[in-house]
Amino acid sequence: MNLFIGTSDGLLIAGESGAPAPAAELKGRTIRALLAANGHLFAGADDGVYRSTDGGRSWRLSGVEGQIVWELAVDPQRAHTIHAGTQPAALFRSRDGGDSWSKIESLTQVPGAERWCVPNSPAGARARALAIDAADPNRWWVGIEVGGVLTSRDAGASWTCVAPGNDPDVHVLVSDPGRPGTLYATTGLGRFQDDPEPMGQRIAGLFGSDDGGYTWRYLWTGVEPRYTRPMCIDPRAPHALTVGCAPSAFSSHRDPGGAKSRLYQSVDGGASWRSLGDAEHSPSAANILSVAVAPDGPGCVLVGTDTGELWQVTPEAKWTLLQRDLPMVWSVLARG
Repeated sequence: MNLFIGTSDGLLIAGESGAPAPAAELKGRTIRALLAANGHLFAGADDGVYRSTDGGRSWRLSGVEGQIVWELAVDPQRAHTIHAGTQPAALFRSRDGGDSWSKIESLTQVPGAERWCVPNSPAGARARALAIDAADPNRWWVGIEVGGVLTSRDAGASWTCVAPGNDPDVHVLVSDPGRPGTLYATTGLGRFQDDPEPMGQRIAGLFGSDDGGYTWRYLWTGVEPRYTRPMCIDPRAPHALTVGCAPSAFSSHRDPGGAKSRLYQSVDGGASWRSLGDAEHSPSAANILSVAVAPDGPGCVLVGTDTGELWQVTPEAKWTLLQRDLPMVWSVLARG
């Protein structure tokens, strides 16, 4: 198994043994998204989308030049069609496996888009979450930080926008492979700049939708901390949903007492949660930045931290250290 590890200082590739090898072409870039599609590998960097056609040995800029890429998604029925979500908030699409890209202009023409923002960020809002309906590839969902969840039923020709629980600070979206039309969204405490709601009254956590994103219900009651960001859902039954959380957007291992980050998992669509923390990670002093499905078995995940550690975690809360002393780990992709 090879692990492709996206960090704050490029991409690292780790095999079965030995130190991870850097991808020279991506050195110095933050790699926030990784994707395998159509026999190729894609990396979302802070200056565009990169592609490898030789299993990760070499990389070239594929497109979306000059954009900060936060998310990549492949059309589940058309492997040559790749989507990229960026900051400033925009959506790009390639229909030819990354040879060429075009911007989907309709996204930023949605009423209310002028309010989208990341408070105090000159780069603006982020299209940082993408999901495509496996049964209907014309139905898309895009999560905007800060803006809400956009839904299109006509391949991006038109959109509707909803803020789950009136929380527009959307971080990650996943669709449930075992429940058609069911979505999950992690959210934070960010709000529009003209929103007077006091910070102490703001809601955050995980939301779920059973009707394709039109209405949302809160799935984080009684779970702490509330600021949720990394999330993945296992394609294998029982489709374990794993979420990392922390007290705030700025939680760090440098905080007094550490980041106080936690990892939770649900196997019943968010109806109940169990902690995946062991003695060292209940809570974790390192902030959990990335969560990805691990190939070892249903419910197993790969966890990356702001201290440059990469762990494998089982549903029984067994943590195995795979890598350490890396830059901050923003994304992970396992390939057999």
